[in-house]
Amino acid sequence: MDFEILKEQWLQEEHVAHIQGWDFSHIHGRYEVGRDIPWNYEAIVRRFLLNSSKLLDIDTGGGEFLLGLNHPYKNTSATEGYPPNVALCKTILLPLGIDFRETTDVRQLPFSDSIFDMVINRHGDFSAEEIFRVLKPNGLFITQQVGAKNDRELVELLLPNTRIPYPEQYLEKAIKKFTNAGFEILESQEAFPKIKFYDVGALVWFARIIEWEFPNFSVNKCFHRLCKVQKLLDEKGVIEASTHRFLLVTKKPAQIG
Repeated sequence: MDFEILKEQWLQEEHVAHIQGWDFSHIHGRYEVGRDIPWNYEAIVRRFLLNSSKLLDIDTGGGEFLLGLNHPYKNTSATEGYPPNVALCKTILLPLGIDFRETTDVRQLPFSDSIFDMVINRHGDFSAEEIFRVLKPNGLFITQQVGAKNDRELVELLLPNTRIPYPEQYLEKAIKKFTNAGFEILESQEAFPKIKFYDVGALVWFARIIEWEFPNFSVNKCFHRLCKVQKLLDEKGVIEASTHRFLLVTKKPAQIG
């Protein structure tokens, strides 16, 4: 096995590791994730969502999930703070008539009190108190979150002893935040689905994209560890690890106090 040739391939993956929105098509077919999540986030959102619902998607990314719901645009709002995604949302969402607003602070959403029937958030940041403020009485907040233990085996393979970036991301802690803010908890689940990589180059690309989990990762810095990962892949045919997800469906009561 010529690791110098592999290194050149990995360096190329590192070089092209840029995305707009949340587009992982570059490694499609080279990895799998989330196939064993025991719930369907989109189906849960659709179960509660009416055409007449005023909907807000916080941290919408490039609007990919939001547009997939095909909710009436006049009843749809979204926020995003990451500059490349903001530019994408302005290009895609605003011309459709979606009320898109740039914001970098989820604790200060640029909307009036009690105007949304539903707020959703998939893998983004949130403030329970601020969501409570913008929801109407009986309004719902539905979120799927990435947990604190996400991808930890992969991180240990490449960057051992790296700190957990979001140590508060556990279901029980999220439940406490929302109950303290005044919400009723309707549904909650937590799971550790598998993530699988079928070539090391795909893992290199992934690690560069998910920079908050793999801080300061580079092929040169981690070359010897990447070689060990390649040997592990050759032995087992796959690099497999656990992700961490949790689901929360909450309701603002009809009467406050």
